[in-house]
Amino acid sequence: MPHYPLHASPQFKGKSNNGKYGDAIEEIDWSTGHILKRIRELGLDKNTMVIFSSDNGATRSGSNAPFSGGKCGIMEGSMREPCVVWWPGVVPSGRKCNELTSTIDILPTLANISGVKVPDDRVIDGRDISPLIFGEEGAASPHEVFYYYFMSQLQAVRSGKWKLFLPMEERQYGWTRKVEKAEAELFNLETDPAETVNLVDKYPEVVAGLTEYAEQAKSDIGDFEKKGINARDPGWVDNPEFRMLTRK
Repeated sequence: MPHYPLHASPQFKGKSNNGKYGDAIEEIDWSTGHILKRIRELGLDKNTMVIFSSDNGATRSGSNAPFSGGKCGIMEGSMREPCVVWWPGVVPSGRKCNELTSTIDILPTLANISGVKVPDDRVIDGRDISPLIFGEEGAASPHEVFYYYFMSQLQAVRSGKWKLFLPMEERQYGWTRKVEKAEAELFNLETDPAETVNLVDKYPEVVAGLTEYAEQAKSDIGDFEKKGINARDPGWVDNPEFRMLTRK
């Protein structure tokens, strides 16, 4: 897998032009091809949806162009990654979708497609994006606003083409906390996807609207050491035991 530490099996080791990272990518490509081939051989392709995506942008060995940033950040190169959905005869082939979606949308989407009701005893942040997947006419992102958290800290907010980096005295980077004063920054992702031109002084009304969204998120989800009213505690196992799995 393309994750540090990088590994590739002997069949692919040293075979790419991009070192261990490229070797791992080529093996993933090969493995995915065999999975799809087997699905077809079993006659399951007309009744199987395959979703291929990632959880973050590339790090040192990969490229996030034309976006800036990489893993462990909140720039678009950190957050954006491709998603390929395959379902022959159901999902239109050869189409692209640029609407804002997230991996949090997978749960409600698959639930809707399979006829299962999502839990109603808690807040589900994801939305059903099946209209986008099926290429329905006029389908648009179900998200009015998207929040960029690093761990528990809200660092940026996006609505439509606008993305606001929030001002803060202390911003988290990577997995360690660094005290660094961060000024507010506003970017138009349609015209400046690399986030290079700060427009915060030109559009105060946009900044005000996104700031209001941010305050709503802080109250609902939480922010850093402030717990939101709808935030749930993580699962916890009392007295965990280490268990070694062995293959017979």
